[in-house]
Amino acid sequence: MILTVEQLSKISNQIRINLIEMTYNTGLQGAHIAGALSMVEIMTVLYFNILNFNPKNPTDETRDRFILSKGHGVMAQYAVFEQMGLITKEELLTYKKNNSFLSAHPSMNKNLGIEFSSGSLGQGLSLGVGTALALKQKKNFSSKVYVLLGDGECNEGSIWESAMSASNFELDNLIVIIDKNSLQYDGKTEDIMKLEPFKEKWESFGFKTISVNGHDIEELKHVFNIRHNKKPLCIVANTIKGKGISFMENEPKWHNGALSKELHDKALVELGV
Repeated sequence: MILTVEQLSKISNQIRINLIEMTYNTGLQGAHIAGALSMVEIMTVLYFNILNFNPKNPTDETRDRFILSKGHGVMAQYAVFEQMGLITKEELLTYKKNNSFLSAHPSMNKNLGIEFSSGSLGQGLSLGVGTALALKQKKNFSSKVYVLLGDGECNEGSIWESAMSASNFELDNLIVIIDKNSLQYDGKTEDIMKLEPFKEKWESFGFKTISVNGHDIEELKHVFNIRHNKKPLCIVANTIKGKGISFMENEPKWHNGALSKELHDKALVELGV
């Protein structure tokens, strides 16, 4: 599926609207809303322009595999599924409710294209490396593996063990995307565990590494198609946590939060509703 920048922008805005509705609908539980908002354009471009993924045949062996390592952001993936027609709006609003199949973190569901359960940070890239290796061993040279990480997640040592393995095995079918919004649960990433020089770190581990504006749809469309023969690709997507909602942007307290009726209405006005 190939859509224009204008079409992708409209989908991104609708996804943000749905994220606000999902969060409000959880009541006092709240949701990991800010980190979901930062990854909206990444997810939109991936699912509507890049991934070889047919929602009518989600278990097709020739499909690309997507692994959401920053599992707490899964509500953005659910909102994408609703836009693709994989789930209904009514199902979307059951997010985090009792007996819902839309849990707070991803649970493996091949019918939705959720390849693995995740949520314990630092595991997704290991799963991606294993999947990419398996595809090569099966002589499947067309499918690719996409792994979305958080920048705070890169504090985990298992990320760097996986990165070392990926370049060692020349996994050019592996694409790592990092939602670099510079915040994590405890505050600013640079205050907690310095990541910089971040791009150079990934390059030193053998990745072809490119830094982009993670909210620029045109840039994202381009970078996913860059050639990286015999090397895995790392896309450092610079984003804003809480993107699109003024009172959430760059505010650590919205890592997980609940919305009052007043803030719900304010957010929707800002999104043009």
